[in-house]
Amino acid sequence: MCRKPRTLAKYLLTMKIAILGYGRMGHMIEEVATQRGHQVVARIDKADAALLEDGSLREADVAIEFSTPESGYQLCQAALKAGLPVVTGSTGWNEQLEKLKAEVQSSGRGGLFAASNFSLGMNLMMILNEQLAQLMAPYPEYTPRIQETHHIHKLDAPSGTAITLAEGLIEQTPSLHNWHLGLETHDGSLGIEAIREGEVPGIHTVIYHSDIDEITLRHEAYSRRGFALGATLAAEYLQQHPVGVWSMRDLILHK
Repeated sequence: MCRKPRTLAKYLLTMKIAILGYGRMGHMIEEVATQRGHQVVARIDKADAALLEDGSLREADVAIEFSTPESGYQLCQAALKAGLPVVTGSTGWNEQLEKLKAEVQSSGRGGLFAASNFSLGMNLMMILNEQLAQLMAPYPEYTPRIQETHHIHKLDAPSGTAITLAEGLIEQTPSLHNWHLGLETHDGSLGIEAIREGEVPGIHTVIYHSDIDEITLRHEAYSRRGFALGATLAAEYLQQHPVGVWSMRDLILHK
């Protein structure tokens, strides 16, 4: 049976978008969203968080948040209270994000689309990472570790994407129980090496090393455009799924 190919065709309904966190990613999201036929009606930087109280979100259909670990929870919560479904992509506030997800789920209203990485390619790699980990689990001769490289402006380490990869790998590997920031994997803890250099958009590598060979699964982002496209696709997804907590896995697998 032939599967119908999935495409990135333009969304049929025009959205009005509020961008929360108007830095490099915010600017790129506006460019991509506009090219897909949408309109940005509010741009709120982390320094302008007080504007959330003056009705700036009133015209929007959806909010896309890429701010900072310090302001992510506040901005997303304000948008949800204003009745907007929210796409959130900032990382480094995991505990508060889990709290936000629980709030949305328990309330039975509002939509939250959260991901540590919005690249379609990266999320396909996350699925492959889990499948590879399952295949490698019976072979203790291979020691896994993760390496991630980002630009010097990235505030958190390891990256949220590296943590997501680690969690997927650990779930499929009985000998591993947690992860740590470091070069080596030992004592049941998966090593994650975090490198900060230049203007690198993002490189993530899962490595399985043995005495005789090495297996690597690698994704490299060439620019932020892939993340902006994924975030815009997530906002489009929320217009069709306005209630609940969603992820890129839901979008990719068409759940």
